[in-house]
Amino acid sequence: MLGFAHCLCDFPLQTDKMAIGKCPGCGQVGVAWGYWMASHCGTHALAVALITGMPWLGAAEFVAHFLIDLLKCRKLINLATDQSLHLLCKVSWASCSLALIS
Repeated sequence: MLGFAHCLCDFPLQTDKMAIGKCPGCGQVGVAWGYWMASHCGTHALAVALITGMPWLGAAEFVAHFLIDLLKCRKLINLATDQSLHLLCKVSWASCSLALIS
């Protein structure tokens, strides 16, 4: 479920304007990059919190997603690494969630 939510939040729910605007120095006029990034990461955080029922995992997702996307924006990692790290986070959140429920 977390993997599906990730795909939903990272592709159809992230507009082209958001994908470009969330990167520092993108040259987009109007909204500062941090607002775009916070909105995008907030969408992911909300999905994780709702699916796991654990708001603190949503907060962890926000921070992790922000840092991973910032690395991609700065071209320190490519799309494949970006997506792999995001999915690794989702596996970690699922593991934490299951460990705490059992």
